[in-house]
Order: sequence, then C-alpha cells, then structure tokens
Amino acid sequence: MSDEDGAAARDEPRDDGPSGGGDSSGAGADRAGGDRHGGDRAGGDRAGADRAGADRGDAAGEQQPEANPFDRAGRSPVDGVGGTGGAGTARAALRTLAPRPSGRTYDIGRDGQIYEGNQFITQYWSSPGTRSDIVQGRVPEETLQRLDDIYCEVPGYVRMKELLRESRLLVLCGETGSGRKATALALLSELTDHKVARLDPRHRVDEIETDVLERACGHLLELPSDDARLDHEPRRGRDEPRDASRRSRIRLSELHLDRFSRQLREQDAYGVVLVESGDLADRLMRGRYGMYCPPPPSDEVLHRHLRQLLRGEPSGALDSARDLARRPEVTKALGLDALRPREAARLADHLARRQKEELTDEELLEDCSAFVRAQARAWFAGADRPGTLPEAQPALNATAFRIAVAVFNGSAYSIAAEAAELLSWELGSTLDPEHPPGRRLFGTHADSRPVLARSVLEDGELDLGPAKVPVRAIRFQGDALATAVLGEIWHGYHNVRGPVSRWLRSLCDDPRPEVWVRASIAAGVLCSWDWIHGFGELIAPMAVTDGAVPRMAAATALAEAARDPRVRPAVVAVLKEWAGDDELREVVLLAHGYVLAAGTVGGSLDGLARVVREREATDVDVLSSAAFSVARLLASGEPETVTRRMTEWLEDGRLNLANLVLVTMVDTLTFRTTHLWGLRDVPELEPHAARPLLVALLATRPDLTPELGALLRHTLNAARSGEVALDGLGSLLRRAAKDEEALGHVCRLLPLLGVSRRDRDRLRGLLKELVGDRDRPMDKRAAGRMWDAVAEGATP
Repeated sequence: MSDEDGAAARDEPRDDGPSGGGDSSGAGADRAGGDRHGGDRAGGDRAGADRAGADRGDAAGEQQPEANPFDRAGRSPVDGVGGTGGAGTARAALRTLAPRPSGRTYDIGRDGQIYEGNQFITQYWSSPGTRSDIVQGRVPEETLQRLDDIYCEVPGYVRMKELLRESRLLVLCGETGSGRKATALALLSELTDHKVARLDPRHRVDEIETDVLERACGHLLELPSDDARLDHEPRRGRDEPRDASRRSRIRLSELHLDRFSRQLREQDAYGVVLVESGDLADRLMRGRYGMYCPPPPSDEVLHRHLRQLLRGEPSGALDSARDLARRPEVTKALGLDALRPREAARLADHLARRQKEELTDEELLEDCSAFVRAQARAWFAGADRPGTLPEAQPALNATAFRIAVAVFNGSAYSIAAEAAELLSWELGSTLDPEHPPGRRLFGTHADSRPVLARSVLEDGELDLGPAKVPVRAIRFQGDALATAVLGEIWHGYHNVRGPVSRWLRSLCDDPRPEVWVRASIAAGVLCSWDWIHGFGELIAPMAVTDGAVPRMAAATALAEAARDPRVRPAVVAVLKEWAGDDELREVVLLAHGYVLAAGTVGGSLDGLARVVREREATDVDVLSSAAFSVARLLASGEPETVTRRMTEWLEDGRLNLANLVLVTMVDTLTFRTTHLWGLRDVPELEPHAARPLLVALLATRPDLTPELGALLRHTLNAARSGEVALDGLGSLLRRAAKDEEALGHVCRLLPLLGVSRRDRDRLRGLLKELVGDRDRPMDKRAAGRMWDAVAEGATP
C-alpha cells in the first residue's frame, strides 16, 4: 500500500461518510459515476489487469464490439425458468425418484382361491378380467371361525353393524386389500351365527332374484372392478347396428339397492356389497347404504397373525418377530408407510418363516421389497379394459392419476390433478384415436380421489426459495411407490411409453418450475432405464425446440440420466456431438452445470471451457449459458474447485475465458442461491436460499473469502464489466442492509474490494448513491458499517 493511500485514508473526514453525503449531485456522486461509466479506462488497477493479461484491449479509445457479452450478465439465460421454486421442487423430486427399482420381479401370487390375512385372494397376480369366476355358495364355517381369531375391527365397525341391522343391506367401499372383504364376513357372520354365502359376481344387483337368497343367512356380493368403476353407458361401435344384441351396463342406483334390501328383509337375511373406490363408490357413499371401509391398524393385524403362526414356538419368538418387523432395513425394504391387512398377513408369514430359520435375512428383505412392486402391478394389469371408450375411461382416469402422483409425489394436489387429466387425455386418445375423451367436471371428489393411488391429502408448504407458501399436497403412503409405479409402466407396458412420453414433454414446456422440474427429472430417470428409447422420445425432441423451458428440461433430463454410471458414457458422447451444433450448444452448456454429466466438478468445468474457447469472446448466448452453469457449479458443494479454475482462466490470457469469469462473478452478485439449484444435495446452502450466491458462499465457506474478493475486485476493475458489476454489487448491498447476518459477511468482503484508493472511491461513491436514493434509500446505520469496512482496505 502506498503512502498516498495511507494519507487518503487519514484525510477522509467522518462527516463525509454516507450519512453526510446523501446528495447524489455532489462531487462524491460524480466521482462514482465517473468510475462506473469509464473511470477505469484511464488506468484502473494495473496489478489486476496485468495479472489476467486479458484486458489489454480496454484502452480509453477502443470501441466496444456490437455484441456486448455483459448486456445479459446477471440474468438467467433461460428466461428465469430456473428460478423461484426450482430448488425445493428438485429436492422433493430427487427424494422420490432417484432410487432405481430392483430388476428382479418376485412373484408372490398363488393359484386358486385362498384366504390370507383379512382378505380372500383369487389369483393375486391375475387381472380381474382373466380370473376364474367364484361359484355361488356357502363360506366354509372353519374359515369364519378362523376369522374370529384374527380379525381386527376397523374404525366405524359398530356403525356399520347398526346400519346393516337396520337396512339389511350395506355397501362397503374401499381399495382392494384394505380389509373390506374380511370386514363384510365378520359383520355377516356376527349377525347370522356363522351362516354366510357368496353371490355370483356375474349377476348384477338388479338381476338377483329372491329365490336365490338363503333364509336367515348373510350374503356377500363383490362387484367386479369394471362394474365398480363404470358409471355410464358404453358407446356403440362405428359399424354396430342400433338394435345390437350386446347387453349394455345399467347404472347401479339407490333404486336397485332398495329392491335388494326388500328382498333381503323378506328372507330375514343380510347382504353386503363390496365396491372398489372410484366414481361409483363416491356416489354410493353419499346414499343411504354406502360407507367407506378404512383399513384396520396394521400393527394389530400383524400381531394377531404372528400369534397364530408362532403358536407352539419357543417363548420370546413373538416379541422377536415384532422387533424384526420394526428394524430400519425391513421398513425400508417394504417402502410403505402402513401395511394393508393382506400385506400385514403376508409380512407375518415371512417373519414367522424367518423365526423358524426357513428364510435368511437377505431373502426376507427381498421378499419385503416385492410388496410395493405387487401394488404397482395390481394397479396397471388390464387397466384399459374393455379396450374401448367410454367404458375404459374410468380405469384410464385412475391409471393416469396414479402415474401423475408418482411424478408429483409431495407436490400440490392441484398440479398433480391437472397433470392427471392431461395424461388421461393422452391415454384415451391413444386407445381410441377417433373418439378423444372429454373431461368430467364433477367426477370423483378430491377428498375421495387420493385413495385410488394409495395416497393422502395433507397440509404442507411449497418451498419457493425466498418464501414458503401453504399448499394442499398429495403424497403416496410409501416412499417406494413412485419409483415402483414408473418402473411398472415403463418396463411392463411398451404401448404406454408413447402417451407418457408426450405427456412428460408437454409438462416440460410449462414455465412453472414446480411442473417442468418434476417432469424433467422423471424423464431423466426413465431415460436411465432405457437410454435408446428415452433419448429419442424424451430428450432429443425437447432439445431442438425454440422454447427456453424445454431446452432447460432437456439439459436436466440428460444430467439426471447420467446419474447412472452405466448411462453416463452415452450422455458424454451426446454432449460432445451437440457441442458443435449451434442449435444444441446451449443444452450442452446447461447440462454441464449439474455435475452429473461429467461426473465431477472439474470435468464439468473442462466441458464448459472447451465450448467457450471455440466461440468468439463476444458470443452473448454462449457466455450467458456457460456463466450460469459455472455459477451453478459454485453452488454444487465444491466451490474451491470452481474459484481455483476461474483464477486459472484469468491467467490463461484468452479473452473468451476471461469474459466467462467476469460474467460469472456478476451472476454471483445477483442470483439468489435458490435459483442455482442442482441435482445434488448441498445442505449447508439451504439456510441461505434467499440470499445472493456470493453471500451464501461467504457464509458457508469463509476460507474462500480472499479468492472471491480477488475475483470480484478484478470484475469491478475491468472496464467492460465494471459498470454492470457495480450495479450488481449495489443490489447485493441493498439486500445485505436489511439482513444483519448477511451484512456481517459483506463487511468482511468489502476491505478486499477497497485495496487501492480508486477502489475505495468507487465503493464510497456507490454507498453515497444508495443512501441518497430518494425512492429506496439505504439504511444509514448499515451504510455506515459498510463505509467503515471499505476504509479497512487501506489498513496495512
């Protein structure tokens, strides 16, 4: 530091600080204005300029090129689509979809009709359209007696019994496997002294005659899932005559149930009709006979089955089995929040076999991991029956809703519901192209719809970065369901890939980060499972569009696909090929900002540098996208690697690399940390999501303060970037003045920016301008602290 600098520091009067120099028309403001609009062209900081060797063309008389790479510095190259809400959305999506599904399918079905847990199961893996019909007849008494030992009453059981006793008829609604059938048998058995008969499900309620009902007996009728979901007349075929002999379905109504109730009363009998959740169930539950049947507590069901299965085993076997069920590795393998009665009974069987040493720990975990895959397979087997519209539309609606929840698990219900409607249209149009489906306005109520996807509605918060807003969220009742659902449709049903791919591409064109981020990550996961198909149907079409959002989505999907080490070489090859294409180069630059494509931060920086070196130093599009990715890499958890490379780029002497550094530093001043989200968790940055990236780095990596200060000082001193950098710094100082913690970090940085007298004059002029702003004056106390920090730069 020169003597002149020391004298200048001593000669500065205290009343000439920001509180005493508020008139922006004074000499201080003129000096600041001179610095911001060309003062550096006469000299600037020679040491900084000479170190870079890249600012030789900044002489006072040199004319700037027509394309100014700093015109877009500090602004997103993708029109802000990576902004508010993207960080929280990406974190939620990765928690849901990042794990890969197991490649092995564990078949847990059995042939014929059996009773397991609180449920009768008929060819569990078979679709309802192919199962063998149940012959009408009595339920064996020994089955009912065993039920007495293991049945666990569901909430509302007493009310169900009262309604059945009064009306003689009860309609139980719920999902398959939720315990409806066991509850129905328990109710009928209790009221009829273990005399229960099953009615042939091939007969509709309106077709049942009184003479088929047994006197003083309970009757159970389970409507096939097709009947339960169908709530309207089928469309007549194009070539079908009007007098076709085909029997059309009759809409089940209260009148049919009233008739059935009278028939049962005449026979002093009782009846329970089982209806699967859907439009019909939603309507019947609003009537006189319908009730929802919730599943019983899974722990109690598990306990009762274990008690039966371990009867005769050594003392302590029951407690040991229950402890095993609570182990973290077992609950993680199950992937479900709460087991349904059928699943609890199956788990009890596995645990009992483990206690008897018939299974190893590895086999037990493998068996448990099959539960969630079994649920997904049961949902989608024959989900488009009978193959024509509108008959298949209810099943397609349920299918679309489950897939939408898989992509938007934990997100706003409104987003998932709208996405489901869009997918339902795609599925229906694929099934019957000549009759595109419409959209029901008053279908299944929102409170009843989540049960179709084994999900719940709950009050939550949507993380927008700077703020969190309340939201009505939908969530699977199991962390593993989302991946299992996508794996089932992608691997199990090839013809579904087309409509699902079109659907995801349309979602990736939505400007809301809460939508396109989820869709792009899901697309990347699907591509990692089948690269050839996924790349051609998902990534490539988005990359060649003109929209900023699809291009960013394509880059995100590429990076997510590269998370799988086996797919990464294919992603790298695509990025190398696209780097030479003017239309695709932006996608390459954006993809390198996620680290995953190259595998390391250093590799990503190498990829960015290769592209930038081959372009002109004034290529605004390339520099803007590349700088955005470098800033994103600064927020990826390894900022020291990035700052070291940026210093090397300045010392390299090439103007294009130097400009990349300058634009990146301007980005760190203006971009909030939440806008620079990535596909890797960086927990230390989350508390600083609303702050500029530079402040977040100063807070979390104080050891990098000297390097960041040197890079920012060079950016302020360079004539071509000085003005825009000073504007960005002013914005950062305004924010810091309102944030006590951020103010402390900034005050530690300012001495590093005020090394020379010219540096300090520029910073003091900026502070005076901010304090003297008539519309938004900076707090004088905060400005005073900054003023003192600037003066510390002259201290040896």
